Amino acid sequence: MRCLVTGATGYIGGRLAPRLLAEGYQVRCLARHAGRLRDVPWATEAEIAEGDLRRPETLPSVFAGVDTAYYLVHSLGQAGFETADREAAEAFAAAARTAGVRRIVYLGGPQPAQDDASPHLRSRAEVGRVLLASGVPTAVLRAAVIIGSGSASFEMLRYLTERLPAMTTPRWVRNRIQPIAVGDVLRYLVGCADLPPEVNRAFDIGGPDVLTFSDMIQRYARVAGLRRRIILPVRPLSPALSSYWVGLVTPVPNAIARPLVESLIHEAVAHEHDIAAYVPDPPDGLTSFDRAIELALARVRDAQVETRWSTASGPYAPAEPLPTDPRWSGGTAYTDLRESVVDAPPEALWRIIEGVGGENGWYSFPLAWSVRGWFDRLIGGVGLRRGRRDPHRLQVGEALDFWRVEEIEPGRLLRLRAEMRLPGRAWLEMRALPADGGRSRYQQRAVFLPRGLAGHAYWGAVTPFHAVVFGGMARNIARGAEREAGAVSSRSADR
Repeated sequence: MRCLVTGATGYIGGRLAPRLLAEGYQVRCLARHAGRLRDVPWATEAEIAEGDLRRPETLPSVFAGVDTAYYLVHSLGQAGFETADREAAEAFAAAARTAGVRRIVYLGGPQPAQDDASPHLRSRAEVGRVLLASGVPTAVLRAAVIIGSGSASFEMLRYLTERLPAMTTPRWVRNRIQPIAVGDVLRYLVGCADLPPEVNRAFDIGGPDVLTFSDMIQRYARVAGLRRRIILPVRPLSPALSSYWVGLVTPVPNAIARPLVESLIHEAVAHEHDIAAYVPDPPDGLTSFDRAIELALARVRDAQVETRWSTASGPYAPAEPLPTDPRWSGGTAYTDLRESVVDAPPEALWRIIEGVGGENGWYSFPLAWSVRGWFDRLIGGVGLRRGRRDPHRLQVGEALDFWRVEEIEPGRLLRLRAEMRLPGRAWLEMRALPADGGRSRYQQRAVFLPRGLAGHAYWGAVTPFHAVVFGGMARNIARGAEREAGAVSSRSADR
C-alpha cells in the first residue's frame, strides 16, 4: 500500500512518514521543495515528490498510485489562513478523487461547539468538512493539545512552568482539556491507513486524563521536579493579550501562540472514543499526561527530538534561495565578507561552525544578538529563542534561532536564511576550506538584498556594528577551532 504524506516537513508529518515506513508501507512525501527533506534520516527510504497544493496542476503525478493520502498541512500564523486552508483542502480533495485514492486521513482540532469559536478552530473544522464531502472515504481525527518533545503546545507549557514560579493567568486556565501524547496520535494515524471503505466520519481522540491548563502546569512542575507553581486567575484577558504574554515568555511567536491560546478558551474534551473500534487501545492503555511529559523531557535531555514546531517554514520565510549573482536581485546586494587562516584542520573548524546558535550562541557580542532577538519578537517575528533541535548536528530546512538552514555541505558549507522581520532578505554563509600545512581557511559572508528605501536605511544603520558582531564572530569561530584542535592533540598525546 502506498501512502502520501503532505506536511512531511512539519511536526507531525515528519514523524509519521518513518513510522509508516516501519510498518511496511510505501511512502511518498509531497514537498514544495524536495531539498527540504534531503537530510532527514528516512529520506532514502521514501519517495519525495515536488508539488504545491496551491497549484493544482502539479498534483496529478503526486497522487498517482496512492492508496491512502494524509492531509497534515495548515497555514497557521499566516494572514488569510482560512481562505488558504480551504483552497488547499479543496485542491487536495479533487486530486485524491480524480486519482482514485481509497482513503483520506486528516488530523484536525477539537470540534468548536460555540458560535464564537476561534478562526483557527473554525478553519480546522471547515477543512474536515471539505474532505468528508470529497467523495473519498475520509477519517478526521480531532485532537486538542498534543504533548510531545518539540510540539508547540509542549514548548508553551514547558517555558511558562519553568520560567514563572508565580503567574497571573486568564480564567480560561480552568477550562477542561483532554491532552494526548504525540505517540498515541501517530499510532491512530498509522492505524487509519487501512480503515474499512465504509468509514467516512470524524473521531475525537484524547488521552486518559481530563485536566485544566492550570492542572497541566502543576503536573508538569511535579514531573520536572519543580516546586508547586502559584497561579492567580484574573478577569479574562483577550486572546491577543494572552498570546503576547506567551510570546514574551516562551519561544512560540505571537502568530502561532494566538491560535493555540484561542483553542484553550473553550473546553476541549473528547465526546466519544469510537476510534477504538478500529484502532484498539494498547494493552497497557493510552499514555497518561505525566508519562507523556516524562517522555518529552527525556527526549529533550538526550537531544533526540525528531521534529519541532519550528520545523515547518513559517510566514516569515522568503521563497527565493540565495542568488549566486547579486545582479539577479535587480538592484543592490550588500555583503559583509570576513576571511582568515585558522591554525586547525577543516574538521575542527567545521565542528565549531555546525555548533552555532541555540545554547552555544553566536560567538560574538551576546547582548547585541539578544537585543536583535527581542526587537524581532516585539514587531511580530520569531525572535532568537527557537534554538536548535540538536546541539551538534543540523539538517537542511530546520530552524536555528531566527534563521533557517538553507544549505549544508557537510564539513564545508553552512548557509542560513534569515527569518527575522527585515526590510529585505538576508543570508549568512560560513565555510571551512583546506589550507596549507594542515590548516584551514574560514570564510564568512553576510548578504542582504534590500527592499525599498527602508532596506537601504536598515543596512546603513547596522553597518557600524558589523565589525563587532560579524568580525567578533569570525575571530571567535577561528579561536574555537584552534582550541578544539589543541584539545584533540592533547587527548591523543595522553593516549
